[in-house]
Amino acid sequence: MMSKCPRWMTAYRLTVLAGDGTGPEAIAEALRVIDVFEQHSPVSFEITEIPCGGQYYLETGEEWPEGSFEHCRDNSDAILLGAIGWPEARLPNGDMAGGQTILGLRSGLELFANVRPIKLYPGVQHKVHGIHQQVWHPDLVDMVMVRENTEGLYHSLLRRSAQAAVGAKDEPIDTPEFPGLEGEVSWDPRPISRRGSERVIKFAFELAKRRQEHSQAPQRVTCVDKSNVLRGCRLFRKVFDEVAEEYEDIDTAKAFIDAFTMWLVRDPEDLDVVVLPNMFGDIATDLASVLQGGMGMAASANIGDEHMLFEPVHGSSPKYAGQGKVNPIAAISSVQLMFDNLGARHDDPDAVLCADILESAISSHLAEGGVVTYDLGGSASTSEVGQAIAERCKALLQEHYASA
Repeated sequence: MMSKCPRWMTAYRLTVLAGDGTGPEAIAEALRVIDVFEQHSPVSFEITEIPCGGQYYLETGEEWPEGSFEHCRDNSDAILLGAIGWPEARLPNGDMAGGQTILGLRSGLELFANVRPIKLYPGVQHKVHGIHQQVWHPDLVDMVMVRENTEGLYHSLLRRSAQAAVGAKDEPIDTPEFPGLEGEVSWDPRPISRRGSERVIKFAFELAKRRQEHSQAPQRVTCVDKSNVLRGCRLFRKVFDEVAEEYEDIDTAKAFIDAFTMWLVRDPEDLDVVVLPNMFGDIATDLASVLQGGMGMAASANIGDEHMLFEPVHGSSPKYAGQGKVNPIAAISSVQLMFDNLGARHDDPDAVLCADILESAISSHLAEGGVVTYDLGGSASTSEVGQAIAERCKALLQEHYASA
């Protein structure tokens, strides 16, 4: 485990991986906001920026510079990632170039919990049938989805990427035979382990416990799987039931993934913390982003016992690269998650306060009709939104520390 000693007297070590496409544009606004907090709060950072991704691979033949994985592992309190992926940027084996960065770090650093807050802020409009309008009410959308991040259907790809990141060869998996199938067959294993299930489910319950203490409102953890037909999911649900017995003060619910997708959009107010296996979590969290205004609002944290990585999940959007159109709020909200998790892990009240102030700045910006990008029905540029939120952060920080 990382040290619990207070860190607010020294700088946090932050590694920035801007990546491909619109990733650098979004990360630039995240860094703008971080700079405001460095100037006006006790929290500070030692920032290392490392080039990476598909574009870097096409230019250099490498996914990132040699030693980058080791730097992230050994010299980072937090990692901030933009986006990975560029057209035609593929490795010789067909995998996405840049996978060492995000996939290799997820697996190699055992970032087992992918945390996706789904919160609808007042003032956000939903784009439905080409029209921006309020479909869901802000008071009814406030959940966190916790996706297992290292196993399941993506395990083989994650492992290949992690092995490549440290210069090791991946161990091939024997190809089984599939009776009844003829001709060319492709397949991917979907392993789910007791250890992997237990740690992410316990994380979900601990998160619910923290939310319950903070909000003074009862919380429920919902397990979503396909345990009626899949053996791996039966183990996942079995472990869920066992862990739930350790948290008698937390309510529980269970759902199959197919029915859950309907309930998610129909009754989001019934959901607090949701825990899912990897692939189901990948799909369901993107669906849930519609509730909060789209992928431009979707932040994420990838959490392990010793390392943390934060990223917007909107992807690299190559067609918008260089146009200053993308919504930076997902990247800025990822900084909010970073502050919150650094504060909790290092017992740093200033970092926790910074998380609260940044969330207040985002919330007030949207509620009071601040400028927004095209995806939310506005016409502002990426930098205009970032600048406006940064200015709100500055005002809130000056107000707080002036009265402290």
